[in-house]
Amino acid sequence: MEILFFFLIPFFIVFTLWLGSKILEKAGLDKKWVFCLLIPLVNIIMIWAFAFSKWPNLKNNITKK
Repeated sequence: MEILFFFLIPFFIVFTLWLGSKILEKAGLDKKWVFCLLIPLVNIIMIWAFAFSKWPNLKNNITKK
């Protein structure tokens, strides 16, 4: 059972970092920010900051409703 645990945890971490880097790339931000996901409590704060910050790749002609 430990072998399964030690295989799945690194796989999950790598998958999460890869997915986060793809999201940051599409938003127009530096991929280095993805490493904030590895730090407890900082990851929650950074997800909220990312969600409510201005995204560089967002088109200017889109207006808020």
